[in-house]
Amino acid sequence: MAALFGARVRRLRIAAGLTQTQLGDLTHVVSTRITQIERASGAKPTLALARALDVVLGADDLLVELWPYVYREAFPDWSRRFMEYSERAVAIREYAAHVVPGLLQTEDYARAVLSVGRTLGSQEQLAERVTLRMGRQERLGTPDRPELCVVLDEAVLRRPVGGLAVMREQLARLLGATEEPHITVQVLPFDQGEHEVMGGSLTVLAMPDGSEVAYTEGAHYGQLIEDPDEVKYFALTYDRLRAAALPPLMSLDMIRSVMEDNHRGAKVPSRSERRRLAQEQLQQSGGRQLRGGGRRVPGRRPRP
Repeated sequence: MAALFGARVRRLRIAAGLTQTQLGDLTHVVSTRITQIERASGAKPTLALARALDVVLGADDLLVELWPYVYREAFPDWSRRFMEYSERAVAIREYAAHVVPGLLQTEDYARAVLSVGRTLGSQEQLAERVTLRMGRQERLGTPDRPELCVVLDEAVLRRPVGGLAVMREQLARLLGATEEPHITVQVLPFDQGEHEVMGGSLTVLAMPDGSEVAYTEGAHYGQLIEDPDEVKYFALTYDRLRAAALPPLMSLDMIRSVMEDNHRGAKVPSRSERRRLAQEQLQQSGGRQLRGGGRRVPGRRPRP
């Protein structure tokens, strides 16, 4: 894909009558960067550069549309294959142990998740990852959209990723998503105890030809499973998790309850905030001791 991207850039540049130096000047990069892109060598183009090239060369979004495929080449083979399977799947069954699945994340939630546990060279790289993740959600609104069944561990709801405001928006997104007929969300409560996928997440994809593949993921690794016997085991594991989860309507009630608890919690000031407010009240009252503290208020006679 990097070679295809480079070939398109070269063809468009020549058609526009530009040298590599001129194109570099117009897109604010050195000419050697353009050379690297056209030869598919060196670092892959950033999304911002792909957009700049698209505008300067009048590519009508061709380069921007190619960019995600170029970007994926930086991922391991098994990860790229999983992405390719996901784009063709007719049904996606997913158990999420730690965070809301990418297909249902809000942009702010995705940004908070992608900021953790990875070494980012720049904010631009983070923006690219968020853009790519949000782009994958577009398929849920297309005619060939897959059936999406998600089981969320209760911990996913109660961990305020990105802070309370971001989490409330994310919980609202989950509630809104379930209004779509092809999306089902269930919650696996803590009181169900131990299960076979503790500590990780599981995805089972049903393909158009009737075959299935599975994908398991932990904090620092992922594994694509294509062997039919192993996939069957993980599919049964998912079915057991879904059976243990709360029914959809009860799951929605739990999501609403957590969202309301977060909303109430957001109104309770922290200890430092309460101390600051108390100090402001003291200053506004001329330094007099506030009532209710069990101490004498200066300037007033004690009661007989």
